[in-house]
Amino acid sequence: MVRVMKLFGALGAVIIGCFGAAHADAVALDVSSVAQRLLQSHNIERQRVGVRPLVWSDRLAKDAAIWAHYLATTGRFEHAPNRPENDLEGENLWMGTVGAYTPEEMVGGWVDERADFVPGTFPRITRTAHWEDVGHYTQLIWHSTTQVGCAVAHNKSDDVLVCRYATPGNWMGENPLGK
Repeated sequence: MVRVMKLFGALGAVIIGCFGAAHADAVALDVSSVAQRLLQSHNIERQRVGVRPLVWSDRLAKDAAIWAHYLATTGRFEHAPNRPENDLEGENLWMGTVGAYTPEEMVGGWVDERADFVPGTFPRITRTAHWEDVGHYTQLIWHSTTQVGCAVAHNKSDDVLVCRYATPGNWMGENPLGK
């Protein structure tokens, strides 16, 4: 059985490594492999809507990896708390059956929210009247966001993807496309 869960948020990094059967696995991704595919998946959609491409951030990827490992280890699925000592970051979260999804499909879940997106001023950006229905998508395409870093961690049943963004998107009163 394949499960997919999504949630909205504001943070991102990449860790991968084996911590034993009782613990979640986390993997530090190399920009030339999975990380590159995650970055490319973001930038294909950004190009489609006419905003500049993102660049990979190892710092954001490290932050994302820590949170992805925490989520996989605890089985929780929630956004990381904002800490005053950290720079403000945007965050997208994704969870699905371990090994069942490609990086492109993971990011594609957020891109699919485009179906409910209506260009306009945040939070009036959705056909459904609930900005949360497009919050992953708008973070992904947010015009002033310039960097992304992602991490994938897993446990026995789930892969967890965390992507973090600088600068964050989803600001009240702003247009996601910068128009």
